[in-house]
Amino acid sequence: MDTFRHEFAYTADELHAMASSHLEQDVDASLMEFALPSARGDHDLNPGSEPEAVRSAAVLVPVVAYENQTTVLLTQRSKDLPSHPGQVSFPGGKIDRTDATAVAAALRETHEETGIDPSFVDVAGFLDIYQTGTGYRVLPVVGIVQPGFEVRPEPGEVDEVFEVPLEFLMNPGNHKTHSGEWRGVRRYYYAIPYDKYYIWGATAGMLRNLYDRVYRR
Repeated sequence: MDTFRHEFAYTADELHAMASSHLEQDVDASLMEFALPSARGDHDLNPGSEPEAVRSAAVLVPVVAYENQTTVLLTQRSKDLPSHPGQVSFPGGKIDRTDATAVAAALRETHEETGIDPSFVDVAGFLDIYQTGTGYRVLPVVGIVQPGFEVRPEPGEVDEVFEVPLEFLMNPGNHKTHSGEWRGVRRYYYAIPYDKYYIWGATAGMLRNLYDRVYRR
């Protein structure tokens, strides 16, 4: 049975130390094709459905350390995008050949999508590489974000940048398992509905991984 720890009022230093002791630290984030296997993914709830991975991506899991509260920053993709319109996601995307490392790609994409300058982000470690059903191998980079940043959603790409209390996202009672039909097959996925936002799929799966790695005892 899951045991939920109500320990979220950390200072930035305490939160960083806690994350560092539970997250991967030795991932060679410079690799375009990550050497580690995909330990987590859409196949968690759909065994035997792993697609062949052909694309590498990196996202930032931005944990904002306010004095009295800790939140996770998320984006809502534009409803006009051809791919995953209107979905909630972490800032990030495909790794370009011009990116020096996967971390650099995550920080670059975060800056482009949200306006948050990389100088506000302190990388604490990595979650497990996440395999999506669409063939992406995603490296989630957990970053402690210092308050004081300015948010500027990228026009045409991001409709909204918002924050959710970490305590809500790390409470397993809020982790749901939903399903839907995709390409004629019933598929299952994690969902963490919050207020008007429907957090699901890979984003919810990575948040579940954060819970499993750091908060589940």
